[in-house]
Amino acid sequence: MALLPSGSGSTPVIAEVEMNGGADQSATTVRATVVQASTVFYDTPATLDKAERLIAEAAGYGSQLVVFPEAFVGGYPRGSTFGFGINISMTNPKDKGKGEFQKYHAAAIDVPANKFSSYFITLKCQHMVCVNYTTLWIFLLTEQHAGPEVTCLAAMAGKYKVFLVMGVIEREGHTLYCSVLFFDPLGRYLGKHRKMMPTALERIIWGFGDGSTIPVYDTPLGKIGALICWENKMPLLRTALYGKGIEIYCAPTADSRPVWQASMTHIALEGGCFVLSANQFCRRKDYPPPSEYAFAGLGEEPSPDTVVCPGGSVIISPSGEVLAGPNYDGEALITADLGKALTRYYMLSVHPPCAYDFVPGSQFVLEDSDEMLFCADMGEIVRAKFAFDVVGHYARPEVLSLVVDDQPHRPVSFTCAAEKTPAAKSDGTAKP
Repeated sequence: MALLPSGSGSTPVIAEVEMNGGADQSATTVRATVVQASTVFYDTPATLDKAERLIAEAAGYGSQLVVFPEAFVGGYPRGSTFGFGINISMTNPKDKGKGEFQKYHAAAIDVPANKFSSYFITLKCQHMVCVNYTTLWIFLLTEQHAGPEVTCLAAMAGKYKVFLVMGVIEREGHTLYCSVLFFDPLGRYLGKHRKMMPTALERIIWGFGDGSTIPVYDTPLGKIGALICWENKMPLLRTALYGKGIEIYCAPTADSRPVWQASMTHIALEGGCFVLSANQFCRRKDYPPPSEYAFAGLGEEPSPDTVVCPGGSVIISPSGEVLAGPNYDGEALITADLGKALTRYYMLSVHPPCAYDFVPGSQFVLEDSDEMLFCADMGEIVRAKFAFDVVGHYARPEVLSLVVDDQPHRPVSFTCAAEKTPAAKSDGTAKP
């Protein structure tokens, strides 16, 4: 059946997010976008410029939540072995790999710690406008020394009034981490999640996160958190997020295989949550040329237009319905509405984009297209958990339970109360 554009009116498609407790959150419609696009490899300023263009476009469609892929800022080093190849040996110098790592390290960004993020998590929406709490939060954030890229991303979130979930390569000293950063529409950095378990050759270049960076943020849109790529296959780590009440589960990834869709559907059903998975779409030409970047794993050197990551970004409802995607066609903004009442779905696949009114949960087929679209509502979370609540009525804590160590673990700590700075950040010099 055809979808007819709704009548134009003065009412915006999506109301601006109000960070206060007086709003009727039961009537909120959440429009979410997952970004499927490539990094500008080894060029972090250009990547940030590209990120802003994509955020602006998503915000123009009324999105309140924008999720980027794994390692969007800093880049996912597809094809690179950092000099190790198939046989890992430390007996011979890997000078080429060291040079590659040096360039990769330079493209990473400095990120504040989650040391004080628990203060923000415990605040209710009505407290976010309280002068004392706000002053405390700004002071604590200032003390964390955010790098310029984090400041830039926070400004983007504030400028376009979106919650932003961004995959980055984080640099702490000389160790890199694959991380996800969270920002709110007031332009504030909320905190981060560090990938706890890098996969395969990722372990050569990335450090390991710990239990201190698995946050779930209670926002006006819902409780938002994230795990990265194959971390999503770790049942206990997923359970930690379920235990924190996650409702909007973000899964930035580098896995474009069709089987990834089965994992995302399973998590949506298991957790009774919306799942938003963002992956990059990359061609060989999105990486540096062969003279600067050896692309292994595909036999001979691929042609510039060879697709080296086809994407597969997707949004799935708590009932397992695919709301948008998966997309394997190119760079794209994959968008869906998550709301209770009659909603408007902005079609990105028609030109110009048009808004359509339809009832949440209904299925439609576009005229002259076999693309099927869905719209779900936040009440679907409650309905899903009526049947299965993995950390509620379906749990058996007297038989099976999970204990999460959420404290940071440092290789060096200092017992003196006056000196708590991690060794990686201390040069041994007293500061005024």
